[in-house]
Amino acid sequence: MEVLAVYRKFKRGVGDFWQRSRFAWIMLLASLLLSGCVQYDVGVNFASPHRGEIVQHIKLGERLTSFSGESATQWLSSIERRARELQGKVKRISAEEITVKIPFNNGAELEQKFNQFFNPVSQQNATVAAAEELPKIDSKLDLQQNNLLLLLRNRLSYDLDLRSLSLIANNNNVLVSPGSLFDLEFRLNTPWGSRSVEKAENSIAPENPQNRRQMVWKLQPGQINHLEAVFWLPNPLGIGAVVIGLIVASGIFLRYNFMPDPRTISKPSVVPQNQAS
Repeated sequence: MEVLAVYRKFKRGVGDFWQRSRFAWIMLLASLLLSGCVQYDVGVNFASPHRGEIVQHIKLGERLTSFSGESATQWLSSIERRARELQGKVKRISAEEITVKIPFNNGAELEQKFNQFFNPVSQQNATVAAAEELPKIDSKLDLQQNNLLLLLRNRLSYDLDLRSLSLIANNNNVLVSPGSLFDLEFRLNTPWGSRSVEKAENSIAPENPQNRRQMVWKLQPGQINHLEAVFWLPNPLGIGAVVIGLIVASGIFLRYNFMPDPRTISKPSVVPQNQAS
């Protein structure tokens, strides 16, 4: 009887210890299994005002694909399909890694393609339905352009709500920090460099403010992210108009300064036929 009593007491003690430390064990296990599960880099590259591309590099951790391989495959397939709908190119590096490039010809097309890609409205097949089971993420990119004759002033802002990526336990305690699961970056490449603006609410600063030609923002999972940048690009239409104006002005200048005025050139005299006879 004493042995049985000791066993029951030991069992109750183990149970109480497990109840007290279960949360810590879950955190430890999740961090070991899911650390660095998703690497997602998004970039906007401007070569000129009328040529650029949206670049995305997505890499899923091997641990994630081993635990939910079918869902991960369906998600990557939905990304490939949406990219091709926008005349983009997809390079499948491996079963867990892809690179997507979507071209654009102007600022309005950049807005339209970027927002359509990250906020798809079509629901044509089961792949999209499966992708919709993922956490809802609100994404909006806005580009304002001002024509200043020779230059084009661009103000790009991007709002990304990643609060749905937080993992919350039943007792409202965060099980795992979202930053340990997701590695998310946004890159902006411009030929003349850009300047970060950090005045709005939820603004985040770039990781490398010194390198203005390629600015990189580290997005914060579980939070609202706002990033903003101003950059300048040459305006081909304005430059072409100025060149044409200079050519016309040069022609007029040469015409009246280095060529004789046709009004001062004497006409050859014409001898009447009766006098010539």
